[in-house]
Amino acid sequence: MKLIVQIPCLNEEANLPETLAAIPRQIEGVDRVEVLIIDDGSTDRTAEVARAHGADHVVRFTRRKGLAAGFMAGLDACLRLGADVIVNTDADHQYPGHEIPRLIAPILSGEADMVVGDRQVQHLAHFSPLKRQLQGLGSWVVRKVSGTRVPDVTSGFRALNREAALHINIVTEFTYTLESIIQAGKKKLAVTHLPIAARQTRPSRLFSSSWEYVKRSVAAILRIYAMYEPFKVFLLLGSALFLAGFALGVRYAYFWWLGDIRRHLQSAILSVLLVILGFQTLQWGVMADLIASN
Repeated sequence: MKLIVQIPCLNEEANLPETLAAIPRQIEGVDRVEVLIIDDGSTDRTAEVARAHGADHVVRFTRRKGLAAGFMAGLDACLRLGADVIVNTDADHQYPGHEIPRLIAPILSGEADMVVGDRQVQHLAHFSPLKRQLQGLGSWVVRKVSGTRVPDVTSGFRALNREAALHINIVTEFTYTLESIIQAGKKKLAVTHLPIAARQTRPSRLFSSSWEYVKRSVAAILRIYAMYEPFKVFLLLGSALFLAGFALGVRYAYFWWLGDIRRHLQSAILSVLLVILGFQTLQWGVMADLIASN
């Protein structure tokens, strides 16, 4: 049984020694523990520091590709290296290394394919009220779409078995956290969670301000929902267009019954257009749903 702990990094030479030192190298039920660093185009000595402090493997990008690309590159490398279990954690030591044995326990016992560490976001004092609300909203949407019960879907502290890693294919660029859980749920993998104690760390490098965080988070949630529930999205849009057209048609029929239609021909034309567009949108929804299923 081989466990590989993958750590995506961007300019983390100052934090890596502490993070690597906290990773346990002997875990009951695991024959070998290895560490893989994914260097996302760092401009400092991240790769050199990683090797000097015990990293077994380093994947290095020549330019920055983003967190999602780093996560996928890590999974690919871990699978090629023969990993049976993969743990993903952050380089800033936000997630305590001593929790790794507890994180992988449901996988070793055969109870889960993916385990997500729950930071219990609503109780984190260093998260702003806005960030806690957005985290809660995003987690609710992902739970609805994926059919899972993960309370902290943005947590990067997670473990996957080999089967789950083979099924994950991230296509969004902002982050892997939301989409990986949705894919796991859609593909009927067993997903569970457990509470962990997360440390306060430096501000995130994924965004430069709260406003940017709001924009990118909302955009990611909407895109992911449309990607994995296209029929519901198109059904909502198509129904709105159809009902608007139907309402205008009823209005025109009323004036026609009164014998006063000369000033309401525009309503009739717009009604027909909206009804047609509504039906077309519903057809697009069926096609999008078939494409999403494939």
